[in-house]
Amino acid sequence: MNALEVRAALTLALVYVLRMLGLFMVMPVLAVAAMEYPDYTPLMVGLAVGGYGLTQAALQIPMGMVSDKIGRKPVIVLGLGVFALGSFIAGAADSMAWMIVGRVLQGAGAIAGAIMALATDVSRESQRAKVLAIIGIAIGFSFYVAVLLGPLIAESWGLPGVFWITGVLALLCIPMVIWLVPTGEILSSGDTLPQKGQIKRLVLSSQLWRLNVSVMILHMMITLLFVQLPVTLLHFDMALDSHWMLYLPVLAVSIVGLVIMMGIARGRTPRSLLMTGVGLLCAAFAMLGMQDHNWWVVTVAIVLFFTGFNYLEANFPALVSSIAPAGQKGTAMGIYASFQFFGAFTGGVLSGLVTDIWTPEIAYLVGAAATLAWVFVLYGLKEVSRVKRVMMHAGIEQAQLSDIRTQLSGVPGVLDVTLSPAQQAVYLKVDRDFDASQARTVLQRFE
Repeated sequence: MNALEVRAALTLALVYVLRMLGLFMVMPVLAVAAMEYPDYTPLMVGLAVGGYGLTQAALQIPMGMVSDKIGRKPVIVLGLGVFALGSFIAGAADSMAWMIVGRVLQGAGAIAGAIMALATDVSRESQRAKVLAIIGIAIGFSFYVAVLLGPLIAESWGLPGVFWITGVLALLCIPMVIWLVPTGEILSSGDTLPQKGQIKRLVLSSQLWRLNVSVMILHMMITLLFVQLPVTLLHFDMALDSHWMLYLPVLAVSIVGLVIMMGIARGRTPRSLLMTGVGLLCAAFAMLGMQDHNWWVVTVAIVLFFTGFNYLEANFPALVSSIAPAGQKGTAMGIYASFQFFGAFTGGVLSGLVTDIWTPEIAYLVGAAATLAWVFVLYGLKEVSRVKRVMMHAGIEQAQLSDIRTQLSGVPGVLDVTLSPAQQAVYLKVDRDFDASQARTVLQRFE
């Protein structure tokens, strides 16, 4: 990567980390810290934990499309401002109701698509995967740091302190975006951002809907876990500032489990390992539902949960990328992200509602039962090979589309072809046998 690409990767990754820290730090502490509010109920806690997911799900695709019209940086700055406003409202809240308003506003700062698109705009195609990989690693890193820092900050400054720090971090990102993040020419690429005309077809795709429902259930379960787990830990006389002593070794062991599962997969994503991940989540929730305040059962259950969660969270996006048609990855990932955030909202509501009506143990068992339906969803998923995506610029006309598609399909390694005369672009899904020189030769014949 050149200096511009390194700067783009590091600054955008930092923006992502600081923003996601704010969303994630609340999760392991809210269920306990919110008990001080006068209108506290488990349902209100569930809405507060998962509330951001509703607006994230609703605005993820529209915000990405708007960034195509008015530019990436204005959308990112606007999103960070809205996110900071929501954080300050939640920090100043004297009731759960106002905290939920703040959380919903936090979710309205849906800038993930615009950040990824900006990363694409300022990087060369040959280096784009590296830039996006750095940002992706930063997202995962922010989750682990947030789970460890959240309880410590909440114990020192209370739940309002978590929100105030979150808002300040978001505001610090704004000058960074304006002055430090490079600005590039907007590439309105179907492999980068959602395209309106593709949404209906991809929502109904026989393979993609299975992954969309899967990530919805996955994030439903992690939200359900964090609505219940902090309260469960109270039975072991653990103050919030000591929760990191459990989370740190548990996350470390679960990462070892993830590495083992990735090693077994050998660069593929076999359905059997996906089922194994779901099975680990099922076992974790069943154990938590029947643990009867046994410390070791709870600890093993959390290790199993995060091992399964880490594996599935790491592999689902790669599967979406492999399955989505050429030139339509941006739309497929936008839909996927919307389901993901809606799952967080659903998990919060479901967990709070079940706990309100029955008990926390029943909420855990509901999570275990959800995995049984999940198995049937994944059972119909076909195993696919990892693919590479290539975009080439070419002067193509409507009358030539059929001939170009036919000839490109005959190039070694080409798996799928999508042509866009409006963008003067050719999108290809290819495997390791792809011959780029032959593809360029084909395109030159039509210029």
